[in-house]
Amino acid sequence: MPSPSSAVSDSGRPAPSSLWRDRDFRSLWLGQTSSQLGEHTSLLVLPLFAVLTLDADAGQLGVLRAVGQAPILLLSLLVGAWVDRWRTRTVMVLSDAGRTLALGAAALAGLLGLLGLPALFVVVFAVGALSVFFDVAYQSSLVRLVRRDQLVRGNSALEGSRSAAQIGGPALGGALVSLLSAPFAAACGALFFALSFLSIRRIRRIESVPERSERPPRIGRRIHEGLRFVVGDTSLRTVCLASAAFQFSFAALMTVYLLFLPRELHLSGSEVGLSLAATGPGALLGSELAARLPGRFGYGAVLLSAAAVGDGAFLWVPALHGSSAVTVAALLAVGFVFGAGGQLVNVTVMAVRQAVTPDGMQGRAAATITFVGMGLTPLGSLLGGFLAQEWGLRTSLLVTAAGMLLSPVVMALSPLARLGRTLPARPAPGPSTGRPFA
Repeated sequence: MPSPSSAVSDSGRPAPSSLWRDRDFRSLWLGQTSSQLGEHTSLLVLPLFAVLTLDADAGQLGVLRAVGQAPILLLSLLVGAWVDRWRTRTVMVLSDAGRTLALGAAALAGLLGLLGLPALFVVVFAVGALSVFFDVAYQSSLVRLVRRDQLVRGNSALEGSRSAAQIGGPALGGALVSLLSAPFAAACGALFFALSFLSIRRIRRIESVPERSERPPRIGRRIHEGLRFVVGDTSLRTVCLASAAFQFSFAALMTVYLLFLPRELHLSGSEVGLSLAATGPGALLGSELAARLPGRFGYGAVLLSAAAVGDGAFLWVPALHGSSAVTVAALLAVGFVFGAGGQLVNVTVMAVRQAVTPDGMQGRAAATITFVGMGLTPLGSLLGGFLAQEWGLRTSLLVTAAGMLLSPVVMALSPLARLGRTLPARPAPGPSTGRPFA
């Protein structure tokens, strides 16, 4: 039996001391970082194109964001059941290729003056649909590459790269929109997806997939198994409810926020990008803290306090006026606190979810939580556009920011808040979960 210091465990996964020496983990890390850079660049570039170039109003921006988020509601459960039957590397590579083509086509159409709102709707829906495939596969891939005792450390590293993308993506996108053009910024997003494609293709470890019977379970049955598993686990059920409350309110807030910054505070595209990018440094800190604080103070205490502080930061934004340096500095501080708290919650929740979920159920569990937690985001975006039109930007921003605090309230009223310093035990795989991946 291998010693703890072995480079590779008996399951073929890297031992704790060799996580960063493992080529496959590095490829996953680089691919995920590039993918997040492309995603965070396009998440700012496409709405700014609509607002600044096509003069979209609040309602149209809400619809645009809702169209991009609709695939989460429409596809998550199907994708989760499908991903558990296939190798995550294949799913991620194909998703990156599709997003490269979609954003590349948008950039070309924009340069030719052919990218109107209808075409923009098609692009954001395509990118959103492919992102669902990539994200579900990515959340399942780490479990197949590293040991259980490396989940928190591995998630911390991957989420740290996502934090870096949150810094670079919006800042780069806003600067490119201001200095050059939205089509050129979209082209940069396509290049990031292409780099992710090339990196993830370098993963060589062969993933084992669940054994397929001559008559595999129907897709509906597999979806039902995932739903039943998540609903039956107290921790995962609470994660779903807290995530739904947060994501619905956050989607509404961001629709208002993307209008509030350029139209109420009169910020330029680069200043908007800088304000959004401020979450990145905070998220980097959150990733580092996530590798240390839960083991010291307990997973429940960290989740509750980080959610309350991070989500509450946006309550200060409606009090800001003008585009002075003080206003920009205040937005940077809000973004930093929100990023730190949010990332601390993300990493901790992902570790808990992966710890209590059998390997053969990882894709379906991730997709079910995504479906429940983020399925309402299209409605949240529409609500944000409606509130901005009917109530004004400041009032709407205050209401939607307050709504995000429902998330820590839900966690405080559940056993999730009482989790201790160690991760919960993973149940043994049964007939409905499939055998573990090698």
